[in-house]
Amino acid sequence: MSVPARVSLLCLPCAGASATMYLRWRPLLPRWIEIVPVELPGRGMRMGERFVESFDAQVARICTEQADAMQGSFMLFGHSMGALLAYGVAQRLRALGRPLPRALLASGSSAPSQRDPDRLPDTRDDAALTADLRKQGGTPEEVFASAELMRITLDTLGADYRVCESFAYTPDTPDALLPMPLHVFAGRQDDIDAPRMQAWSAHAGDAFTLDWFDGGHFFIRQREAAFLDALARRVSQALALAGGRHAPHAVA
Repeated sequence: MSVPARVSLLCLPCAGASATMYLRWRPLLPRWIEIVPVELPGRGMRMGERFVESFDAQVARICTEQADAMQGSFMLFGHSMGALLAYGVAQRLRALGRPLPRALLASGSSAPSQRDPDRLPDTRDDAALTADLRKQGGTPEEVFASAELMRITLDTLGADYRVCESFAYTPDTPDALLPMPLHVFAGRQDDIDAPRMQAWSAHAGDAFTLDWFDGGHFFIRQREAAFLDALARRVSQALALAGGRHAPHAVA
């Protein structure tokens, strides 16, 4: 079996998290997939920077800061908030006439057209944010046991939810669909209704798939092996689909 061409997979984090959440995937995925964690301001190695709390500003900043990584053969992946940001980045790249990703891979997020801002807790209420962390799962118990770690986590989560709240969906027109494969992943026990996940298909101007896994919002950890197998398969499919094509660009 031939080995697919090397591809960079830019990975955008979920709300409240650092891009380091993706580092553990590096030894678990085929070597031809280069994981590129995209760290946002205010966390991880960028903890000394101010949070960005506007969706449009965050997307613009990613496009500027990751310009070098978004050349050649690359794809975008995001989980939860990261999926929404990945969608925004793909849209902005097209608007700017820059090279587009060979595929958009979205996980654990309603389609942009189906966002429900009422699902988010009060971003200034620590108790509401803590309850949301418990509900979503995925936060280690040692974080809840540490006042310092909780403060960092709640500040980050609140800022990220304000990013999500500021997202304004503009209905796609048939000629404005994303001109790339769109692969979506979802957890069967997540509280996002299936129609909200299936609605991603309305944004796809190319191939579309929706893979389901047992598990809640963080099925990507609960069913990590199965998920990563599916992720590698979808990345390979997108590369095969792009075979013979030039790297996609926006059309002026």
